[in-house]
Amino acid sequence: MADNVNTQDLARFSPLSSLSPDNLKELSRKARYVSVAAGRYLFRDGERSDAQLFLVKGTVELHGENGIEQTVEGGSEPTRNALDVIGPKARAARASTDTVALAVDRDLLDLMLTWDQTGSYRVEELADAGEEDDGDWMTRLLQTECFRRIPPANIQAIFMRMEPVGYNAGDVVIRQGESGDYFYIIREGRCLVTRATKAKPDGIRLAELGQGDSFGEEALISDKERNATVTMLTSGTLMRMSKEDFNSLLTEPLIERLDFESASDVVAHGAGWIDVRLPAEFENGHIQSATNVPLFVLRMKAQKLDPARTWVLYCDTGRRSSAAAFILSERGFDVRVLNNGLAGVPPEAIATETSAQ
Repeated sequence: MADNVNTQDLARFSPLSSLSPDNLKELSRKARYVSVAAGRYLFRDGERSDAQLFLVKGTVELHGENGIEQTVEGGSEPTRNALDVIGPKARAARASTDTVALAVDRDLLDLMLTWDQTGSYRVEELADAGEEDDGDWMTRLLQTECFRRIPPANIQAIFMRMEPVGYNAGDVVIRQGESGDYFYIIREGRCLVTRATKAKPDGIRLAELGQGDSFGEEALISDKERNATVTMLTSGTLMRMSKEDFNSLLTEPLIERLDFESASDVVAHGAGWIDVRLPAEFENGHIQSATNVPLFVLRMKAQKLDPARTWVLYCDTGRRSSAAAFILSERGFDVRVLNNGLAGVPPEAIATETSAQ
């Protein structure tokens, strides 16, 4: 089995197949193949991995509380889903034969799904026609620590408030000691980061930055002076956002989050569950009595929801449901978000029958 993961392999699985070509390509760079010998476990009860595992070939036993609950083979319909969600009550997976699985970073996948389903069209609006790889800088930016801290409901607004600025080689973008005024992302070109010291007043080379790299956020967040100088090594285009926009969009929208017990109590008193994941994810396992309204059609489907009713939204982790709550709250709905998504839901509360909106 080759070490490099291609997009065709990823596209065999759900919900990976729903990603845009650019995001699928980026995910393939981060995914990896995992070989597991017969008799060994892919995961055990209580283990929490940063990766989701998708079965490529081999046979795997899914163990529940009462022993083996299901045996699945690579290439079969159930294995279109990640092994830990094929059976919502699965607590361990053991290889019956020599097995190969694909490991995909959970958080990165969830981030890409959220981005695709809330506004991938925004990338096209910001991109210039004819630049084949223009969206790559956005894809890479979404994986940075800075953007992982930004509420997903705000990501779309952030891109829409950025403005492109052209620079020539040698231009100083930010200067050490000055007040912070903008946050920058490199769309095209390369930059040099230097810091002046008493011993080296002309500056010490700290780093070179390229497409998709960002800088300038530290001074905006801390409200302190710039701690380095950034100079253009080549001509290029930077996307920038004002300090006021950057700081306001780092703030989580005022959405109430509930744990499963509190959310269930709200539902018991008349609220409704809404699962904002994709239909294939929903059918594979969802909270009992939930209605499936995928995030990517939520704007269109919102008019069918009862505006007088409270709605509790959930997904796998809370990222997509946070974005969904923002969309509905803007339309006047009373919404809550299930904190941590399905990760905090007990197995006995999960059903597999379909109840799509």
